[in-house]
Amino acid sequence: MRHAVIEEDLERICRADLPWWAFRGKTVLISGAGGFLPAYLVETLLYLNETIPGQNTKVIGLVRNLEKAGRRLEAYRGREDLLLIGHDVTRPLPEVGRPDFIIHGASPASPRDFARDPLATVAANVWGTQYLLSLARDGRSEGFLFLSSGAVYGRPRSPQERLGEQDYGVLDPLDVNLCYAESKRLGETLCACWRHQFGVPAKIVRIGHAYGPGMRLDDGRVSRDFVADVIERRPLVLKSDGAARRSFCYLADVTTAFFTVLLHGAAGEAYNVADESSECSILELANLFVDLFPERQLRIVRETPIAVETDLRCKFSEAQTDTTKLRSLGWRPAVSLSEGLRRTVRSFEP
Repeated sequence: MRHAVIEEDLERICRADLPWWAFRGKTVLISGAGGFLPAYLVETLLYLNETIPGQNTKVIGLVRNLEKAGRRLEAYRGREDLLLIGHDVTRPLPEVGRPDFIIHGASPASPRDFARDPLATVAANVWGTQYLLSLARDGRSEGFLFLSSGAVYGRPRSPQERLGEQDYGVLDPLDVNLCYAESKRLGETLCACWRHQFGVPAKIVRIGHAYGPGMRLDDGRVSRDFVADVIERRPLVLKSDGAARRSFCYLADVTTAFFTVLLHGAAGEAYNVADESSECSILELANLFVDLFPERQLRIVRETPIAVETDLRCKFSEAQTDTTKLRSLGWRPAVSLSEGLRRTVRSFEP
């Protein structure tokens, strides 16, 4: 049984004014299907099957860990419209037929993962992208979506700079901690090359700070740390001065953005996915959690301020991005930061 929060989110996503009929009778392959972001894509397509007569979309999920993915998608066990295949996308693909749509979301996504195994991070975003683009070409797929990241922008030259899809900050290719950002950049380049050379209809979403049900609470990013603290009724620990700003976007809105780009976006182009209306500083985020859950008697604890460069929670995806291009496709975020934080905490509790 789905958690009530997820049920409500799926209903909200599927109310979006999108041509959901495009998936009718089609096969959609999603890599990393048990992960935080891809799992909601899987659930949305299955929810459409439940609620639209004759939709009959088949979802193939490539997952590195079948047991873990099975737990995340437990509510769909035994369904004929979902096939999970245990496979590491850094290796040649198994036989999966000719999917009509391909969404590549398989990649380590935690700063701690990047530091521990940078080669696996690069391989998923480079070799995995290459294999899936080749499959899209050979199967003449109607759509291909690469889940990239706002990390590709690097560090903005000015903290006040808001970056559009044609703007870039600074990245050091010799900094191993930036392997995620650099490999996402190369994944995007591969999408552009396969679009140019073979006509693969590849589209790219550059994701900002997404949060919501199903996110890992131990991966070192600040929104996760704070949600874990709220659930455990612990003090919220600031490991920096708290001045860094982030644009947080709730998972249901992010998912709607993905489908908007897949169905309406231009091939060979990238779209920023963020919610500027939910931008706040880390300190403001901590205070918001305290205000939203007064019954938990939360408090904020400051550790001795440390340099941004040594704080994993502040090191990645510092750029603030502009979403004018995405909004031109008709997308609008629907969940405020306060509502999203309440829903996220609620989703981790019975």
